[in-house]
Parts: sequence; structure tokens; C-alpha cells
Amino acid sequence: MNSLLAFLSPLLPFVASLVFLLLFLEQISYLKKKRSVPGPPLVFPFVGNAIPLVRNPARFWEIQASLAKSSGVGFSVNYIAGNFIVFIRDTELSHKIFANVRSDAMNLVGHPFGKKLFGEDNLIYMLGQKHKDLRRRIAPNFTPKALSTYTALQQIIILKHLKLWDQKSSESSPKPIPLRFLARDLNLETSQMVFVGPYLGEKVREKFRVDYNLFNVGLMKLPIDLPGTGFRNARLAVNRLVEVLADCAEKSKVKMKREEEPSCLIDFWMQDTVKELEAAAAAGEAEPVHTSNYELGLYLFDFLFAAQDASTSSLLWAVSLLDSHSEVVAKVRDEVKSIWSPESDSLISSEQLLEMKYTQAVAREVVRYRAPATVVPHVAAAEFPLTDSYTIPKGAIVFPSAYESSFQGFIEPERFDPDRFSEERQEDRIFKRNFLAFGAGSHQCVGQRYAFNQLVLFIAMFCSLLDFKRHRSDGCDEIAFNPTICPKDDCMVSISRRCPRFPNLSL
Repeated sequence: MNSLLAFLSPLLPFVASLVFLLLFLEQISYLKKKRSVPGPPLVFPFVGNAIPLVRNPARFWEIQASLAKSSGVGFSVNYIAGNFIVFIRDTELSHKIFANVRSDAMNLVGHPFGKKLFGEDNLIYMLGQKHKDLRRRIAPNFTPKALSTYTALQQIIILKHLKLWDQKSSESSPKPIPLRFLARDLNLETSQMVFVGPYLGEKVREKFRVDYNLFNVGLMKLPIDLPGTGFRNARLAVNRLVEVLADCAEKSKVKMKREEEPSCLIDFWMQDTVKELEAAAAAGEAEPVHTSNYELGLYLFDFLFAAQDASTSSLLWAVSLLDSHSEVVAKVRDEVKSIWSPESDSLISSEQLLEMKYTQAVAREVVRYRAPATVVPHVAAAEFPLTDSYTIPKGAIVFPSAYESSFQGFIEPERFDPDRFSEERQEDRIFKRNFLAFGAGSHQCVGQRYAFNQLVLFIAMFCSLLDFKRHRSDGCDEIAFNPTICPKDDCMVSISRRCPRFPNLSL
């Protein structure tokens, strides 16, 4: 031991000097990329501000937005776990990012460490013609006929869970119940039924729920890919989820070959796909791209990720905002009552859903006021001129903020006001560029109509079938990231049935 120490002792000054040099070069690199843009003047070695981001994401992004706003440049910078980041608050600069998603400019990543979780071949990361071809194949999934099929499934599952919420609240009374996990379960079952319908058995559904929860937890962890870590558990869970969804795609192909009526999203998708596969086989050609079961499993997982957490966020904020705006609840109830009656035991039709103009305005305002995915990460594949005076360096992670855009342009944007989307005011058209909750450009959310219908149906049924009271505490409506945003207290409410009886809905 003494001989080892004697050997190492002369080396310690050199090691210390090397470490100091690396730290110095790291700071120089950061400052060179930062230039005069607002952001921290110095950063913590190696990890940067990763710890504040993980501990309190809401506060971290709030500071970045404040720096971007107060400086007048519309963006700010920081340094996270070895990555230089650019946060964009200004709407027009955000559009510039969304409009330049291509191999030599901006690459959408969906999550700072997304490729390690989702894999390289997912829809999120596709560019150019390959991406266009896949979106063309996806289009039949969201036709009026397909959406009508989905709305029926959505209502049946929403009703099932509202009954469960009523029961749980009654059993918990007088204590309130937290809605976050209940809303998540509602949306997960909705996604399962709408996307892959009859192809998931009950046992598989439960395993699916457990694995998706592991994935959710891992999204909020540092990318430490070691056994037992949250990130490793999430990555393995994604692999299992994709395998299950690939099996569902295979079963749907068999059904669609028999030319049966489609009953879920994957069926609508496979109608044309099986014809292409049969034509390729008859011609002795290879299978067309985007048609293997594994690829389809990946794409279905993308849909699940896009729909699940964002919808959960919107449902929770809808409950919280409705509770604090009783006049909005009254108007929703009056409108729904004039169009649909629970006592009729009939599903809300697509035509009736379109008639609910005010309820749609409420849903749109919920999404504007609390955009579920506050930022949309991209990576600069090359140097990118953001403004005349600043070029984003290659490799930087760029975060255009849909949340901050929602509070620009609109009249009194800090006020929750569904009437802004009325025919008289038409702020959805006047300030269309500021409404970025569903993204923009070539990667704009392809399923936004489905997601919007889910929120409208939920608001209509929740207000019509239930009375509810939010149990408020200090800071209860502060923003928490899970991974999309939700009320800090998980939305604590008491619920009771307000209609004479729950409707009996069936397909």
C-alpha cells in the first residue's frame, strides 16, 4: 500500500491539473456557445443544472421563460448533463424550429433522452419522404368513420371510470380522492381499447398497465442505464410494450384479411396494409416498409405515448378549472342537456358532439391554458441561424415552448375564458399561430382530433353525470411534471352522482 501511494503521489498534481483543465474548457465551451444570450454565467461541472431540472422542472422552466421574456430576445440558454440547451419562448421563433425539422437542421426528439428509451426507428425521429409515407399510411386511422368508431368506445370507457370514481369517492367520504392515477387509468384503458381493442386480454392489460407505469417513472429519471435504475426499468418496459403491440398488429392483419368490419385503430390501419402485403407477395416482392409487426408495434407505442399522458393532463386541469369557474360548468350542463340525455341510454353521436360548440370551446381553452407538453425537444443537427445575431450551435437541445406561446397574443391570456373561442371572438383563428399545444409543421400531432374528442366527451359527461368539489390547499394548482403537467396535489376532489341514474351505454 505504501509503495502504491509512493507511486501515485507524484501523479496527483498532474491529475488535479487535468481535472482543472477539463473544468475550465467546459466553462469556456459553454460561454462560447452562450455568447450574450441570457442564461447562467457559470455552470456546475459535468451535470450543469440537471439536478434543479429533475428536482423542480416547473421552477426550472419558469426561470428560463423569465430570462427569455425580460431580456426581450425571446429565448435563453442553459447547460444540462453535458448538453447545451436553448429554451425558446417567442412564438415566431418556435415556429421557425417546427418548420425546419429535417436532417440538416432540427431533429425532433420528443424527450431529451428519448432515443435511448424509444429506439432509433420510431415515428418521432423520422424525417423526409419516409416520414411523409408513414403519415400517409396513418391517415385512414382518423377519418370521420374511424373517429365515430372511437367516440363510441371512448364514451363507454369514460362512463365505466366515472362510475368507479363515484364509488371510490363515496367510500372515501368525507376525505377527497386524488384523480391523477384514476385519470391515467381511464386514459390508458381508452388508448388500449381504441388502438388495439379486442386484441388485449385482461391479464395482458394488467401487465401493460404496470409496464406503462414503469415507463412513465423512467421518463423523469436521469439516463443512468444500469440494472435496477428507473431508466433501465423504463427501457425494458418499452421493449415489452412494443412486443405486445406488435402481436396485436399481427392479429389485426388476420382479421382484416377476412374483410371484417374494423373495430379499432389498428384495424382501420391494416385494411389497406394487408392488401399491399398480398400484392407484394403475389408479385414476389419484399414487404413494403412500415408494415412489419415490429414496426407497427413501435408506431402504436408512439401513439400511446402521445395520447396517454397529454390526455391525462388535460382531464385533470379540466376538473380543476371547471371547479373554480361554476358559471362555465352551468353553461356546459345547459348545452349538453339540450343535445343529449343520460336517461336516453344512447351514445353521444358524432353529429351531437359537433353541436356542443361551447363544450368544445371549454376543451380548447383547457388545452390553451395548460398545454400538456409544455416544451417539445429538438436537437440541432447542424448550426442553425435562429436570429440575425445568434446561431444555435450544432448538437444543442432546443426547447420551443408550447406553454409560453399560449400566453402570447390572446386577449387577457392569463384569464381562463372559453368564450375567446366563440364565433363572435374567434381567437382560435386570429391567434392560431400562438396555439401550439398540438405542435406545428410536419410533425404536428396527427391524432389531435381524437385527443380533442376525448376531452370534449369527458367534460360533457363529467359535468352532466357528476357533482364535484375540488379540495383546495396552498399551492394545489401549482404545476407538477408527471411527465406532462398536472396539479401539484394530484387534483383532490369529492364526487357524487347528480343524475337520477347512470346511463346504460353499449355499442
